[in-house]
Amino acid sequence: MNQNDVVISGTGLWTPSQSITNEELVISFNAYVERYNAENAAAIEAGELVSLQGSNAEFIEKASGIKQRYVLDKEGVLDPSRLAPRIAERPDEQISVQAEMAVKAIHQALENAGRSVSDVDAILVACSNMQRAYPAVSVEVQHYLGMERGWAYDMNVACSSATFGIQAGVDAIRNGSAKCVVMVNPEICSAHLAWQDRDCHFIFGDVATAVVLERAEDAVSAEQWQVLGTRLQTKFSSNIRNNFGFLNRCDESGVGARDKLFRQEGRKVFKEVCPMVAEQILDHIGSLSITPEQLSRMWLHQANLSMNELIAKRVLGRPADRVEAPVILDEYANTSSAGSIIAFHKHRQDLAVGDQGVICSFGAGYSIGSVIVRRSR
Repeated sequence: MNQNDVVISGTGLWTPSQSITNEELVISFNAYVERYNAENAAAIEAGELVSLQGSNAEFIEKASGIKQRYVLDKEGVLDPSRLAPRIAERPDEQISVQAEMAVKAIHQALENAGRSVSDVDAILVACSNMQRAYPAVSVEVQHYLGMERGWAYDMNVACSSATFGIQAGVDAIRNGSAKCVVMVNPEICSAHLAWQDRDCHFIFGDVATAVVLERAEDAVSAEQWQVLGTRLQTKFSSNIRNNFGFLNRCDESGVGARDKLFRQEGRKVFKEVCPMVAEQILDHIGSLSITPEQLSRMWLHQANLSMNELIAKRVLGRPADRVEAPVILDEYANTSSAGSIIAFHKHRQDLAVGDQGVICSFGAGYSIGSVIVRRSR
């Protein structure tokens, strides 16, 4: 290694204590559907509204590969009259929900890296939604970690935020503006999901992940992963979109409208994104003189099982098994930017020094990020 080499020296994962199975979700959703259809029976009969369809656990698992998800608040999500988490606002003098999640994941990542808060130069909070406009959640995290120096900023590239954040951290270390960077993904996806929508109500869960990046020459952890290369790609599309924002109050007609929560054209996303992701991975590893056969593992974004299986097949030229392309979305569901990091956190310890893999995320934007790593210790 040389002085410009950067390693991932530790990761952290914070998981909410509450979870919802598909079966529990379906009972609640179907109760909502029955109530809606009964309350709007006249309008449905007149053709003014379309009746809603119920769901079932088998459909959800077949469509996505998801069996359950973790959430900050189970009761609110499963209340048919609400279908949204209850997350109380906190006073400004108290740590925010999102910052609290981030701090917990960071402490675990630092412990795994053999580092303390005093070693950290920068904090990057990278996720699909920040709970407020300002001050930056990252600066709040910096404060509650007890960092007395350094800098922090927020970034949002939706489901690709983690890989984009890793590249930003790596670049900061290589250009000398930091020696140790923590990139953290506190995802409260349950708060921007339309739980009333049969096509997507099962998709998301809540979680927080963190990654410690530092100069290879400084790292002290027993396990280290050298970052061989990073690559980012964006291409505008509205097929995954959420229009919630501070301008909503400027046009009252849109307040509470369906487009102010997560929505997607799933079939279009599948058709357009999968080949883009596979092509990026192949081009990226090729630029580093790595063949598909030399990839020991693919830690892919955990959005949909069929997408991951197709991407892995296109990269390897054959179907991948669950060892080569680990799956965590059956337990965690889609956790936006955190998904590929959960997979990396949970499914890497069995690999040997010299083994190589790719951390890859993709999502709204469209955005795609890939990070090629090699176990160096």
